[in-house]
Amino acid sequence: MALAVLAVGTPVAYATLGNGAPSVPQASTSVGATRGKAYIETRLFFGTERPDGGPDVTDRQFLVFIDEEVTPRFPNGLTIQDGRGQWRDSHGVIERERSYELTLLYPASEARVRDVQIERIRNAYEKAYAQESVARIEERANADF
Repeated sequence: MALAVLAVGTPVAYATLGNGAPSVPQASTSVGATRGKAYIETRLFFGTERPDGGPDVTDRQFLVFIDEEVTPRFPNGLTIQDGRGQWRDSHGVIERERSYELTLLYPASEARVRDVQIERIRNAYEKAYAQESVARIEERANADF
């Protein structure tokens, strides 16, 4: 699955430099004091329709996937939102489907380690549910808890 995402704000592209370190753009600063510490916000978009014609991924299946693949890697917390997505598949057909948006927030100092974990999550979902892809968006953020 490949998603075209229309979001409020400024999504940024994810890139890897030649040395293998993820490059995450700096957040723009506003006038005044900045609160909190430097974090990375990663959003993943999971489709539920299977291009192989199998049954759609159910809420229960997705929550089991979260419990088995995501929670062990991000036990401090995460956010899941239900969504509706639209994307153009590898055959050029516009597909519309129910989807999930997963938000992960972690210290910027952990970006290198978390990158590997996030890619494992994406690959596991693609393999388990015959998806073309899982979209990934990253942004720098300041967080204060």
